[in-house]
Amino acid sequence: MIPLSVLDLSVVTTGTKPAAALRNSIDLARHVDGLGYVRYWLAEHHNLASVASPAPDLMIGQIAAVTKHLRVGSGGVMLPNHAPLVVAERFKMLEALFPGRIDLGLGRAPGTDGATAYALRSRLDRREGDDFLERLHELILWETREFPAGHPYNNVVAMPDDTRLPPIWLLGSSDYSSELAAQVGMGFAFAHHFASHDAIDAMVHYRNRFQPSVWRASPHAILAVAVIAADTDEEAERLASSFDLNRLRRDRGQYLPLPSVEEAMAYPYTDAERTSILRNRSRLFVGSPATVQKKLQPLIYASKPDELMVITAVYDHEVRKKSYSLLAEAFGLRAAG
Repeated sequence: MIPLSVLDLSVVTTGTKPAAALRNSIDLARHVDGLGYVRYWLAEHHNLASVASPAPDLMIGQIAAVTKHLRVGSGGVMLPNHAPLVVAERFKMLEALFPGRIDLGLGRAPGTDGATAYALRSRLDRREGDDFLERLHELILWETREFPAGHPYNNVVAMPDDTRLPPIWLLGSSDYSSELAAQVGMGFAFAHHFASHDAIDAMVHYRNRFQPSVWRASPHAILAVAVIAADTDEEAERLASSFDLNRLRRDRGQYLPLPSVEEAMAYPYTDAERTSILRNRSRLFVGSPATVQKKLQPLIYASKPDELMVITAVYDHEVRKKSYSLLAEAFGLRAAG
């Protein structure tokens, strides 16, 4: 069976305030640590009422401290928002504190709106256009120490200097990151849960073009998917109504907390809105464990991921934990000893 991991957005609901959502993330991590999940990643988003955590590095430390077996990482750090030296220092610290358990996932999007992105970067040495490659190169140089002779950064050391950066993963929702991850020989994670690009194309492209490097000798591709599992198909569909309404609002630029099932069921959808919901369902796998497994299997077979990373956004925290429990059982996970 394919290994399972978790992608967590620390989802805020109309009944769960942001502080409680952060504590729920820690509780969920403890829960899946005992189920046999192999990895737990935290996202970076800013100025979104539906996402509580803008700082994955802080959450990584909290979660690694209360779990034993999970690799814990960022899914991801939005590199254009940060000075590469700061990223290097923070993740070296995490690796020093939790050796062999930290992942550094990097994204090239801002993870927010234009005004917030400007506020995040206004004190950085900003470049015009997309400077992700430049920042990635600098981040790597803080590890390799291969700055050109005479470069002022040769006199700067990313501490702790006796600790290597954790494994670097490139995140993407198009063919750009799959191509780049293959060229530089890093891990790759594809965001099927919101991508418009074909997941199979990106995953196969990465594997076929992978170049071994000092970072990784062989390719490792993670497929991130949105799943809602319940005891029955009917119950899962009911739970998914919150997702449907939330996604509909997001498509209109309304990033609101996740609504309750009752609110979603009572919403007066138009025919056009119902059509939009059906279209969005192509990115969500809903049903009993057997149904979800059956729906996922063709995608798994075609894209051949090394790992399936699951994001589950439902209104009730205990129900979310149960969804992960049901998936663990369906996919034959074994709790770590």
